[in-house]
Amino acid sequence: MLPGQNLMAPSMRWFGPADSVTLGEIRQTGATDVFTSLHHIPYGEAWPEEAIAERKAQITDAGLRWAVVESLPVSEAIKTRTADFEAHIAAYKLTLRRLGAVGVPAVVYNFIPVLDWVRTDVHHRLPDGSETLLYDPVKFAAFDLFALERPGAEAAWTAEHVEGAKQFWNELSSESRAAFTRQILDLFPGVRMDLSVADLRRQLERYVDLDEVRYREPLRLFLQEVAPVAEEAGVRLALHPDDPPFPILGLPRIASRESDLAQVLSMADTPANGLCYCTGSLGVMEDNDLSRIAKRFGPRIHAVHLRSVTVEPSGVFWEASHLGGGADMYEIIQALLEEQAVRQREGRPDWQFSFRPDHGHRILDDFRRPDPACPGYPLIGRLRGLAELRGLQLGVSRGLIDY
Repeated sequence: MLPGQNLMAPSMRWFGPADSVTLGEIRQTGATDVFTSLHHIPYGEAWPEEAIAERKAQITDAGLRWAVVESLPVSEAIKTRTADFEAHIAAYKLTLRRLGAVGVPAVVYNFIPVLDWVRTDVHHRLPDGSETLLYDPVKFAAFDLFALERPGAEAAWTAEHVEGAKQFWNELSSESRAAFTRQILDLFPGVRMDLSVADLRRQLERYVDLDEVRYREPLRLFLQEVAPVAEEAGVRLALHPDDPPFPILGLPRIASRESDLAQVLSMADTPANGLCYCTGSLGVMEDNDLSRIAKRFGPRIHAVHLRSVTVEPSGVFWEASHLGGGADMYEIIQALLEEQAVRQREGRPDWQFSFRPDHGHRILDDFRRPDPACPGYPLIGRLRGLAELRGLQLGVSRGLIDY
């Protein structure tokens, strides 16, 4: 086989018809696949067959393939096994069957409690004038201590963090405090949850007695129920790692390290129980060896997010360019392409990964376009990332003997 003929499938995330980025524009980036979800359906409800069929038709008509559902959310009731969790699991199973029936092969989900992901700055300006996403522990400490006023929060932060948080908070106007608080509460990709501070406090109360050990049990029980259904439906589940991969607001983290991922895969011993390999989320924890993780869990990786982060000793991190930051993208892509080659030799129908440039800097005409559907998802910045990663793949592929 000639180099370049068996690369990963280039993909982009699309947030549906309301997204300022159109399917036509996505096709022009060179992407062949789409990661998308039905964000308008409330968590815990089954996706209607008609809505699934309509979304697939929109993508197919644009000359693209719906390769990955990102995401099929797991409700807070399921995560804490409270309220209507049994009905929510039944709805989840039904949705998996319906997705399998129309040939959507993979589903990304996460088991991150309460807040899907956290950044403190969604317009951080870099020296070249581009914008990126950034997490600053001092600013998040200010949210925890003075907006949320979480009981016992001060014990979770260093004295330097507390002092810096006080200074940051005191320098904000009342309008700026409200905007900062709203930004933290609204960071759910593709959907506005309209959480209030009081809502968040109530949700945190569900986790008071759930440490990391106890919190693994709801995930195990969830996978024991849904993974066999996914396998039967021909759908592969892909757990997204924690973002960021360290505790926040006293909440447990169970998908942050290599050892965590191994435990997740052991909870349901079926190929349908797999991972979304996100180099950006895992890369924040510098002890995570990204290429080793790709090699170890390669057979169970069902979706790929590629991005890189720069992490400072202070705990501040920001999203670097796709070929910059701390991730050795050459080694990562080599490991993924080698896994694809193994899958091809084994005759696996799912031999090809769909990958997407995860997030992107806001650059060039991104500043003149409508705001992206979610912070971190501008068109031009992601186009740059996709082009860089596709080029690197072609270069790596020429050095692989098996190709």
